[in-house]
Amino acid sequence: MDIQLDKAPCGYFSISDSGFIQSVNQTLLDMLLYDRNELLGRPIESTMSVTNKLFFHTYFYPYIQLYGHVDEMYFSFRTSDRQDVPVLLNGVRQERNGETVIDCVVLMMRKRIEHERDILQTKTKLQELYQATNEANQKLERLHEEYEIKQQELERINLQLETMASTDPLTGLKNRRYFQDQLLASLASFRGSGISFSLLIIDIDRFKSINDTYGHPVGDLVLTNLAELLQSMSRDRDIVARYGGEEFVIILPGNDQEEAILTAERYRSTTASMDWGEYAITVSIGVATVTQEDTEQTIVHQADLALYASKSGGRNQVTHSANLVKG
Repeated sequence: MDIQLDKAPCGYFSISDSGFIQSVNQTLLDMLLYDRNELLGRPIESTMSVTNKLFFHTYFYPYIQLYGHVDEMYFSFRTSDRQDVPVLLNGVRQERNGETVIDCVVLMMRKRIEHERDILQTKTKLQELYQATNEANQKLERLHEEYEIKQQELERINLQLETMASTDPLTGLKNRRYFQDQLLASLASFRGSGISFSLLIIDIDRFKSINDTYGHPVGDLVLTNLAELLQSMSRDRDIVARYGGEEFVIILPGNDQEEAILTAERYRSTTASMDWGEYAITVSIGVATVTQEDTEQTIVHQADLALYASKSGGRNQVTHSANLVKG
């Protein structure tokens, strides 16, 4: 890192797409009271409180994945001695040396003091208005009306951000991040109360040939139509999400191995028998049912191995990981 960036009047850090710190300038190190070797290679979340970790995953990651940048996000980092540092955070997601990175600039939130001063001044004015004439009371009522309007707008924006953070923009299904959160919750419920569940990974067969033959708009339409079919066939308690590309995942609460296979066969056969117009669609499905030894990674891996077996076995098939020949 050159000296100009290292000593810039603002903090700077770069993280990998998975959140590990790749570089950090001295300004940010001084701001957070860390040595460089204490942060390099560590998750950026290690500089955050639990609350801010949740905020970072709920808003920063989904927003930068959707739009490629984040502008002036009010945030707080935590120093090595556990003091919160309010900042404005700007970030941009880009390719560098064949790798996706997120570059961020951090500015101390000096305007926060001005904001608090404005709030105190407003409170003082409100107290004066309450003690003043009827005209002052009318002004106070108008201020309250403006506040209510802005509060409603803030609630609307927050709801929109929450929806964006958990929804795949193309299909309208839940996204991969939401699925991963629900998978962790399902594992915790299984360990705590013994409620079993199964996981399906569904892949569209020869999807690349659809894009190559009919174009990406038709490919997007296929993804959207299949998403609607999967959602319509699922129970309210099932978690249906787009995993990425042409892959979908479904968490089936309460389904054991036999029930999960039957359910997967219903998805497969219905997809194969549907009238998709001038193109035919089939899916291959991998199934895994939770065991006491499973973690988030292992159950996904087992379902993925089963999917690979369905693909390599001729496609348009359902395979349960328990039926795989162990190597």
